[in-house]
Amino acid sequence: MAPEPEKEYTLEEVAKHDKTDDCWLVIGNDGTGESSAAVDISLRDARPPDENNHVEGWQPLELVNAGVLDASLDATGWGPKVYDITSYLDDHPGGAEVMLDVGGKDADEFFEDIGHSNDAREELKKHCIGVLKLSEEEIEKRRLEAEKKKNGSGGGGMGVIAVVVAVVAAGYYYYKNHTEVAES
Repeated sequence: MAPEPEKEYTLEEVAKHDKTDDCWLVIGNDGTGESSAAVDISLRDARPPDENNHVEGWQPLELVNAGVLDASLDATGWGPKVYDITSYLDDHPGGAEVMLDVGGKDADEFFEDIGHSNDAREELKKHCIGVLKLSEEEIEKRRLEAEKKKNGSGGGGMGVIAVVVAVVAAGYYYYKNHTEVAES
């Protein structure tokens, strides 16, 4: 017997669950849940998805080639995962307030920035209730964001260096001009 497909939720549905007595969030990348790297992406032999866009192990080839799915899809190629963490709020080591701040939202970046342990990732799996349903537009938006993050991460440092060099040059110029005037 085939496993039951995971229930799909939209971000709009998740957004309704942001209270103490009903708190959901979205988390999903290759570090949370099952690794998308475990997916067999020899797509030449993969079947296309059915009318519900479900085929285990299938990922759209153009997104795989662009390298953007690893950060946004689960092991079946569908989702970030949706978690109902209502029953865990009081047990969270950082407190319920931290979880409520990201309740009803895509909390993946926040989850990863904190640097959660493997134990936390295992605990998270216990609260999974489904996957985030992504429209074509949302997939494209995520692809562009991942591409931007991948390509744009090194440019900001050069701007800071240029400003520092300019300030040092201006300070040197000021120092040289004022010390020459003082010596005269």
